[in-house]
Parts: sequence; C-alpha cells; structure tokens
Amino acid sequence: MTDDRTRPLTLPRASAAGGPGLFVTFEGGDGAGKTTQASMLEDWLRSGGRNVVRTREPGGTDVGVRVRDIVLHHRGHIAARAEALLYAADRAHHVETVVQPAIARGDVVIQDRYLDSSVAYQGAGRVLDADDIRALSLWATGGLLPDLTVLLDLDPAAARRRLDADDKPFDRLEAEKSEFHARVRAGFLALAAAEPHRFLVLDAAQAPDVLAGQVRAAMQEHLG
Repeated sequence: MTDDRTRPLTLPRASAAGGPGLFVTFEGGDGAGKTTQASMLEDWLRSGGRNVVRTREPGGTDVGVRVRDIVLHHRGHIAARAEALLYAADRAHHVETVVQPAIARGDVVIQDRYLDSSVAYQGAGRVLDADDIRALSLWATGGLLPDLTVLLDLDPAAARRRLDADDKPFDRLEAEKSEFHARVRAGFLALAAAEPHRFLVLDAAQAPDVLAGQVRAAMQEHLG
C-alpha cells in the first residue's frame, strides 16, 4: 500500500490564478490550528518534490509586517472600516509581490488566512456588509481566489482554552468577546456553504495527524 507522504505529486495545468501553480489557504478562528496544519502540508508537499511558498496574511511581506503590527497590536481604537481597508491594502501588495509570482512559477502557495478572514472578521465580526468586504478584497487582488480553502472549524470556547494554554498575550482580535468570535465562526461557515466547491470544512477538534490526513486526501484531487 502506498504511503500518502511518498506518493508522487503532479500539478494541474492551471490554477484559479491562471498559472501552473496552486493556491491553498487555511482559514478558521484563532486557536483552530491553521499554522500547524499549514506546516504539516508544507512538509508533505516538499517530501514529494514540490516547490512550496509558505506565507500568511497579514505579514507576508515587509509592508505586511507593518500592517500586522497595526491591526493586531495597536493599543488604541481602530475604526472597523479602517481595519478592513488596512487588511485589503496588505492583501493587494502581498498578492502582487508574493502570491501571483509564485503561482506563475508553478509553486504551491500555502497561506495562513486570505480574503475569507476579512469577510468573517470584519464582515460578520465587526458587523460590516460582508458583500462589500468581499468585493473590496476581490478588487484589491484582481479577483484571485484559492484553488482550495481548508476551514478548520472549532467552537470558540474550545479555541479560547487552547489560546489560554499558550500563555501568550492576546492580540486585538483574540481579545474580543465571545459574541464576536461566535459571529466570526458563523461567517466562516456561511462562506463555506456558499462555495462548497472551494472549501474543505474540517472539525478542528480532531488530532493534528488526523486532520493532516484529511487535508492530504483533498490535496490529491487538486494535484492530479
């Protein structure tokens, strides 16, 4: 029986961006395990000989690092619309300078958060118009959508227990009240229901190895 970790990988001829690469994003609430799963997928792809670009939003570029510091660590109030615009500005620069060039080279881009986070956090969480937030990001990125979006779904109370166990200071979004995070979760699930062809929704309460196997199975369909 062939081990998934050593199975030869081949990429399709085109992606959502019109290039030979592949664009995969991980979404979910804070504490859902996105970073862990992105890292495990990267290791699996590299073991199969794929070129991988691992990145995140915000913070995937020098400009993004500065934006990240503002939106996550600024001590004062940031207006909800200003927050949405800051994320969109980072996204526009990140896609043009990192994501699109990687896809054009034929790389697999694995990204922690993308426009769906803005729709969930600024749209549902901040109670702004979700269609407006989505349209803003689509304009900023020239309409780029991922080939696959993995949504790690976790009850906000369970996510908070994970964050508490990390014993690290909460950022601006992590520190929001439970009602905010409940709206964010509902926003993510609504997005997944609207685009089932793009989303893979997984129960993030499962063990990391189990989740990684489910992600790899979905990736095989995109890798050919």
